[in-house]
Amino acid sequence: MDLRDRVIVALDVPDVAAAEAVVAKLGNRATFYKVGYELAFAGGLDFAQRLAKSGKKVFLDLKLHDIPNTIEKGVGQIARMGMTFLTVHAYPQTLAAAANGAAGSPLGILGVSVMTSMDDGDLARAGYGMGVQDLIARRAQQIQESGCPGIVCSATDMATVRNAVGHSLTIVTPGIRPAGSALGDQKRVMTPGEAIRVGIDHMVIGRPITGAEDPAAAMQAVLDDIQSQS
Repeated sequence: MDLRDRVIVALDVPDVAAAEAVVAKLGNRATFYKVGYELAFAGGLDFAQRLAKSGKKVFLDLKLHDIPNTIEKGVGQIARMGMTFLTVHAYPQTLAAAANGAAGSPLGILGVSVMTSMDDGDLARAGYGMGVQDLIARRAQQIQESGCPGIVCSATDMATVRNAVGHSLTIVTPGIRPAGSALGDQKRVMTPGEAIRVGIDHMVIGRPITGAEDPAAAMQAVLDDIQSQS
């Protein structure tokens, strides 16, 4: 894998113009971008298609969850857009429907296990009768059973996923923060180098790169950290 493909730059910016500016500043240092809610609902879906047509990989982070028929048809439409990854919440019906919608296309469905902003207390308040690690293990098994190729989880949950399903799933991890970066709303984090050491496949990094005074230099520092551990 190209080292740059390990880093998915989160374009968590308010509009397409801001996203285009980030992409221009990063140039060929970045090959993979994430488009989430904020940008998607500000013209970002068309932008994501243009980005893919330009040769970049795009992770469409919409965390879909609905009745199976709606999910299957919606994912079928997204599969025509040229995206590399799409997230859905890792509920068995949703996973199965998304797998059906993406069938025959190169779109990779990623099941979201437990949001990296949540801990055991958050799950308890939401009504779950198990903690983060037990729920992640169950979600990993359900993703594997659905035929979807990947999981979104914290790098600190890597051992839980591997123990549950071995190396059968591609692991994509948000909550990656270069040393010295603010944690923001993340509760379970690692540095890029630490994430590579534990064996993650792709890491999602947003504000530490896109909000830096020099995004290209920030991106290069991340790549250097990864290279030092590869």
